[in-house]
Amino acid sequence: MGFDQPGEACQRVLVAEDDAMFRKILHNWLHSWGYQVTIAEDGAKAWEILQGDSAPQLPILDWMMPAMDGVELCRRLRRLEGQRYHFVLLVTSKDNKQDVVAGLSAGADDYLTKPFNVDELRARIRTGERILHLQDALIRVHEALQFEAAHDPLTGLWNRGAILELLEREVQLQQRSGNALGLMMVDLDHFKQVNDTQGHMVGDVVLRESAHRMAASVRNYDWVGRYGGEEFLIVVPGCDADALGASAERLRASVAAPPVETTAGPVSMTLSIGIVSAMPPGPSALSVEKLLYAADTALYLAKANGRNRVEMAGRTHAAGQA
Repeated sequence: MGFDQPGEACQRVLVAEDDAMFRKILHNWLHSWGYQVTIAEDGAKAWEILQGDSAPQLPILDWMMPAMDGVELCRRLRRLEGQRYHFVLLVTSKDNKQDVVAGLSAGADDYLTKPFNVDELRARIRTGERILHLQDALIRVHEALQFEAAHDPLTGLWNRGAILELLEREVQLQQRSGNALGLMMVDLDHFKQVNDTQGHMVGDVVLRESAHRMAASVRNYDWVGRYGGEEFLIVVPGCDADALGASAERLRASVAAPPVETTAGPVSMTLSIGIVSAMPPGPSALSVEKLLYAADTALYLAKANGRNRVEMAGRTHAAGQA
């Protein structure tokens, strides 16, 4: 489920209320305070809205409503998974302590008894908004940490651990489906010479640009990762040998021209690529280790044959027996 930009949903309020006059009063107050107001005349309509991709995060729910009451709405909302938190304000004419406990136990964050003061409502809404903004900040930090844990900081590609996990996942999927699975092992030719003669800052520019070109030249459902140093792995699901070879040639050409512009002037780079296309003869024939071995062997052959070229390994089970 997609989320709004931070803060957007905090400015949207759902008013679920079956009393037309009270709905109008709440709408006018909230609108005058700058909130975007969505109206639901009963609990069923409110529940439908709250399950949507752009559901308001500040629902004001009347306790007594047709189709579904506010307490049941609270219970269902708290059972939803994959959503940002909703700050729920429960509104009712019930005023005994047992009712307050029942409402809060169902998942309400706050409670107002009719009739209530307009300033009190505004203060409670602002409290909810502060909590939701704090949640947005925590989500941004969490997402940033997740990204950093799985991505290479220099190139922005998947890091070694992540690309190997993705390869393992694709191997498992391929074993169940029997479809082709391709793997490319890519090396930037003579990259050490760039670092030695131009410096590491220029080398970093070349690495980043080469990574960008590689990522741009493959399909959006292929996986590109930095395997280590100037080596990269590209996992290519559902790609037979002919298509994999054509894809590798496009990849090689994308990095070879034009030269990478740096502060030290244009730097020309080429790629050596070892590829393997696997169609296992049996459910246990394919493995990450065999794929990596086959691709690495093909890469070694590409370097030995002059670099700036693509070499293909034999089938994984044959390579595994070699």
